[in-house]
This record gives sequence, C-alpha cells and structure tokens, in this order.
Amino acid sequence: MPVTLLGAAEIRALAAELDVTPTKKLGQNFVVDANSVRKIVHVAKVQPHERVVEVGPGLGSLTLAILETGARVTAVEIDHRLAEKLPSTAASHGVEPGALTVVDADALRITELDGRPTVLVANLPYNVSVPVLLHFLEHFDFIERGVVMVQSEVGERLAAPPGSKVYGSPSVKAAWYGCWRLAGTVSRQVFWPVPNVDSVLVAFDRDSDPRGSEAERRRTFEIVDAAFGQRRKMLRQALSSVLGGSAAAASAILESAGVAPTARGEQLSIEDFVRIARVAPVA
Repeated sequence: MPVTLLGAAEIRALAAELDVTPTKKLGQNFVVDANSVRKIVHVAKVQPHERVVEVGPGLGSLTLAILETGARVTAVEIDHRLAEKLPSTAASHGVEPGALTVVDADALRITELDGRPTVLVANLPYNVSVPVLLHFLEHFDFIERGVVMVQSEVGERLAAPPGSKVYGSPSVKAAWYGCWRLAGTVSRQVFWPVPNVDSVLVAFDRDSDPRGSEAERRRTFEIVDAAFGQRRKMLRQALSSVLGGSAAAASAILESAGVAPTARGEQLSIEDFVRIARVAPVA
C-alpha cells in the first residue's frame, strides 16, 4: 500500500478532533499543500531507507511526504496531543509499522536519538529555529545534511556571507558546522492559517571534518557572542571583555591571529573567529 499525503480538509478535521488551535508561540502554521511538502523532501534529497529526523511534525503533512520516499523517520514533537495522534495518522495513510518513531519531547532538551539519522528535515517557528538547529548539530554529529523551512529573515541570516547586512552570530555559528544556502521560497498560501510573513527553505551540508574540538567551539562561540553583542563596534572594544580585559590586550591577541583590531564582527568569517579563539587565552 503506497503512502498517501494529507489534504487540506483532513488537516483541518484533525485539528478540530484534537482541539488544536494553531498558536504563534509554537509556530503552528500547518502546511496544507502536497506539492510543497514534496518539494522540501526533494530538496533534502531523501532516499529510500535513509533515516531522517523531523522536528515539529505537527499533524504530519511533511512527515508523510518523507515516509513516501521509503525513508524512516524519527519525529520530535513538543505538543503531546500531536505526538500521540501522529502514529495512527501515519498508519491510516499506509505507513508500514516501524517506519515512524515519535519522540514526545522538547527538541531543545533531547540529547539522544535512536537510529542515528543522517538527514534533518523540519518546519521551524521563528523563536526556536536557530537554537534548535544549533542544538541538533552540536549534539548529533551523525546528521550530515538537511533542509529546514523557516521565516525568510531567519533563513537569510543563516545563509548570509560575511559583510552582508543580515550577517550575524547565527550566520557564524551555523558556518562552524558546514555550508548553508537558500534553497527556495515558500508561498504563504500553502499554510493554514496563512502567516503574515514569507518563508524560505535553507539547506545545509555538514563539513566532512570537524572544524575544531568542543573546547574550541565553545571558546569560538563565546568570542562570536561578544563580537555581535555590541554591533558596529571595533573588535578591540567589543572583545575586550573576553580577550584580556582591555582594548590593548584584545588588540595584541587580534593582531597575533592576523585580524585587524579595527575590524568589526560583521566583516569576519568563521575561519577568522576560529583563529582568534586558538590564540586567545581562556578568560
């Protein structure tokens, strides 16, 4: 029996059955268009028998599109009602037993994933999108690639190069793990309820070799936070609190890393920040 997808009428019926009123807090704008969820799966290059982790499956429209490929899915859902209903929805749409595992939990709190999924696919709300992505990449090094649907503002920031207007700490931290790129736009009309913001797809591929040790990552992220905590300030000022306690001490460390003390955080690449972290004494 082939896996079938949810239609708009069934999604509304499921929401009514579960007494689910889409909330802004949980980012519950459900995708009601089959072509859109299939597009996400296509961009993610999901293959049969691959293991995929999906964050925030909601009522299951994207979940079923992933399962339609023959992949296996671990779905992490924070809403208990949705987590409880998803297995029966999947079964009624032709999903074989064992193909779907539902984890009823806050994605920001889990530190273990059975099956070692290599692909991450998600539709993430604005307020948790970056924290969830960074959390999963930090804790699950077996995730090799992924595609996430996020608000345009978030997606553009994640994929931004150094020097661009939207480049910031999320851009640098995401780049620690690999390469990010914008991978398509998503019409507001494919959601229920229709949001008042645009959405995009962002794809990433994890670097084959880690950029550094865990200690180096933590030190790099500390420096990144300081650099962007005082935007538009020269690094010798912005980093003084984490590089020696004074502008003079920070300048000396920056120069030894080959970075101009008068530069600003918005100009630096992840490689620049890593060089600073490696020559900087731990505060």
